[in-house]
Amino acid sequence: MGSLFLFAFSWWGILLQAFAIIHFIRRRPDRFWLWIILIGGWLGALVYIAVEAVPDAGLLRQSFKVFPRRKRIRELELAVIDNPSAGNYEELGDLYLEDGHFANARQAYDKAISSRTDSPDPFYRRGVAAIQMGDFAAALPDLERVGATDPTYDFHRAAGLLAHAYANTGQPEKAEALFRQVTKISTSSETYYNYACFLASQQRNAEAREWGRQILEKKPSMPGYLRRRERQWFRKANALLKRLPA
Repeated sequence: MGSLFLFAFSWWGILLQAFAIIHFIRRRPDRFWLWIILIGGWLGALVYIAVEAVPDAGLLRQSFKVFPRRKRIRELELAVIDNPSAGNYEELGDLYLEDGHFANARQAYDKAISSRTDSPDPFYRRGVAAIQMGDFAAALPDLERVGATDPTYDFHRAAGLLAHAYANTGQPEKAEALFRQVTKISTSSETYYNYACFLASQQRNAEAREWGRQILEKKPSMPGYLRRRERQWFRKANALLKRLPA
């Protein structure tokens, strides 16, 4: 009986370690956790799950929204056949954007926007979709329109993306001026990272390193849920710093 219990317990330990390692690979927290999982056995895996995986449940709940979102997308795709209203197309564009279907989102916003559209939101979101596709030239007029309407739109993200678009369309002077303006107000890691990449493209490596470091310096003082949300920018900043000359 005792040997059977030990056998079952050992399998649960292996499963705990396997789950912890899979979570580590998918979420990429600090590297020391991998050693804790491998060296600590089931106990190390249990500690990792309690500290890193359980708090991630809040983020996992967001991923479950993909199913009702895709259901709503299918409903709207049918609805616009009979009722091709601007509101239906704009909602469809928003859902496509959330789902990562950027080309579809742009097409939906094209149909939502008319000569009577005065809201900056569909223009902004169409610009975001264009940037996600690497089409910076197409993003420029939409983001410039938003900036002219409201320079602080989306907590200054619109201005930061416009600077990023300038940087990628051969307009370094405009990019520099706008990045400087936005980074005085915004602490967005996305904007910091894009500014660092722009500086690196201008061979201003010391300044690029400084902005990359500023992203990483935010990490210790952030609450855990924010650190999890910012992981992609921490990884990108680390990768950029490794590429830049010391």
